[in-house]
Amino acid sequence: MMKPPSGLYIHIPFCHAKCAYCDFYSVPQRGMAAEFVDSLCNELATRLASWQGEISTVYIGGGTPSSLPDEMLGRIIDTLPRNDFEEFTLEVNPEDVTPSRARAWLGMGIDRVSMGVQSLDDNILRAIGRRHSSADALAAFTTLRESGFTNISLDLIYGLPGLTTAGWRETLSRILDLRPEHLSAYSLSYEEGTRLNAMLMAGKITETPAEEVERMYRILTDAAREAGYNHYEISNFALTGREAVHNSRYWDMTPYLGIGPGAHGWDGATRFYNLPSIKDYIAGYGTGSLRIEEENESERFNDMVFTALRTSAGLDLAKVSKTFGAKRADDIVRTARRRHLPSGNVILTPTRLIIPESRWLISNDIISDFMEV
Repeated sequence: MMKPPSGLYIHIPFCHAKCAYCDFYSVPQRGMAAEFVDSLCNELATRLASWQGEISTVYIGGGTPSSLPDEMLGRIIDTLPRNDFEEFTLEVNPEDVTPSRARAWLGMGIDRVSMGVQSLDDNILRAIGRRHSSADALAAFTTLRESGFTNISLDLIYGLPGLTTAGWRETLSRILDLRPEHLSAYSLSYEEGTRLNAMLMAGKITETPAEEVERMYRILTDAAREAGYNHYEISNFALTGREAVHNSRYWDMTPYLGIGPGAHGWDGATRFYNLPSIKDYIAGYGTGSLRIEEENESERFNDMVFTALRTSAGLDLAKVSKTFGAKRADDIVRTARRRHLPSGNVILTPTRLIIPESRWLISNDIISDFMEV
């Protein structure tokens, strides 16, 4: 009997330096890389042996996976059950991209690269702690293309301190001229524990006004649309047929296995995660820091509603009915008709509930009306 498809996320926690805005779990290498890879390979082999799904997509993220030497990255990939995945993504930073490394990544079976650019303004890049320049980012993209990568995603951030709408237009124009297959663009959030948040609290920087952030979002959506990109999730844009397969499966509730310190996973009923501590992870040889969180039905329902309504496809009402019962689907339809249809906040078809792109900036407020307390 064929196993159902599932994803695999592998977290590499090492970074050359911590970016000012980042709250993902990451640490300097400090001689721990070899022990970490031993532990990761052990966890990977152990978890795969009992995992009920067929791994169809792989995403190696971080941290900065490209900060690992290629031989260590190769060891991790050799632990995978096969290498003919539907999609195999590696996150990289521009300063790590060279022709020889790009060819090596291709040779490992990686067919998609997600590169953190964030901005093409060198002053802003320095202010947020990025180690690359705009020229480095553009050169890295060219290197990836010339080395044979035909599926490249670039990450940008808007609402950064010091970023103007004119500067944002300039960055977008130059990025879209490159024609990456995929673009992720995120509104800056000030997360507790980050250097940028500490600077904000100390009055060293000021937060970009909400009206300015909204203008940047409108500039983004208009420019991407004119360039032929499909806005298929609040923060994600793709050329036709180049939507991120792995990430899309997070949003349609496909199970995924999370490996590495701080990584999360879901098997369809249970959430699980490793503690965000590389020392504990290594001490337990990769399998000693797993924590399990049982989800009740309301939590699973809320997960489905929240992730689906952030996408252009919207919420599949038949799926809601099949998974959680007809009453919940009927309640969603009644709430939509009573609270949101008259104002245009939602689109209701016989099979789906969709929040239109024009309302995505206020989507959290809309979505909350459909979730159970």
